[in-house]
Amino acid sequence: MSVTFKSLETILDQYPPNPEHLISALQDVQAKFSYIPKEAMTAVCDHLGVPVSRGWAVATFYKAFSLEPKGEHEISVCLGTACHVRGARNVYEKFRRDLAIPGEEGTTKDLKFTLRQVRCLGCCSMAPVAQIDEEVHGGLSQRKAGTLLKQFRKR
Repeated sequence: MSVTFKSLETILDQYPPNPEHLISALQDVQAKFSYIPKEAMTAVCDHLGVPVSRGWAVATFYKAFSLEPKGEHEISVCLGTACHVRGARNVYEKFRRDLAIPGEEGTTKDLKFTLRQVRCLGCCSMAPVAQIDEEVHGGLSQRKAGTLLKQFRKR
């Protein structure tokens, strides 16, 4: 989805020009675009009367905000102790290879998937575990990871 004046105007019209609305406006931008584009940050800060440097400070402070495009589906693979011992690194590498993610974490070129590592999903008894969007999948193997990707590619 491209950043257009109209799409930003719809968000900004909800907020009076007051710095106290910065986080709420950024949350709406994030919900609309799945990240905070540079153009949107500038527009939000200009509208609210906030220095752009403050906008970036807020966006980089809170983990809920992303400055890079995110995929339609977010995959979080637990690499905590219980999952690690049960082969989570192999599962993670399977996801990474199948998605052609060049670095340790990232988003596919088609913006379908974002892959990231987490330290614990709180499901140690189901290790190794991955969360795709809001769904937790346990007892994973490389084969099961491949099957999950096929299912989510169809969604």
